[in-house]
Amino acid sequence: MLDTTELTDAVERFSDRLRAAPQSRLQRGAAAEGLALARELSVRAQRLESPGERPRIMPDVGVFAVADQLLVAGRDLAEACRTGPEGAADRSDMDAAVALVRAAAARSGL
Repeated sequence: MLDTTELTDAVERFSDRLRAAPQSRLQRGAAAEGLALARELSVRAQRLESPGERPRIMPDVGVFAVADQLLVAGRDLAEACRTGPEGAADRSDMDAAVALVRAAAARSGL
């Protein structure tokens, strides 16, 4: 079973920062970074859960919902990696997802 702790911890930290950020910071790009990341993590989870199906794109429901969207997408990906078929996801997939989270957090300025 793949250990997804590092991914869930990184997602939770960034989500917490988004939740605590002032509206002005969210509107200056932090929310856009969070949403883009949530969408990417969601697509990755869907590809593991339903290979061959076209992934659905997470909607933009506003700057105040981004933290929750990111948290859900990150946890979905972690669960898909943990419970997916043997070999569907490996350590390099997990490392790549963690790197995406850290890069998005850095770009957001949070």
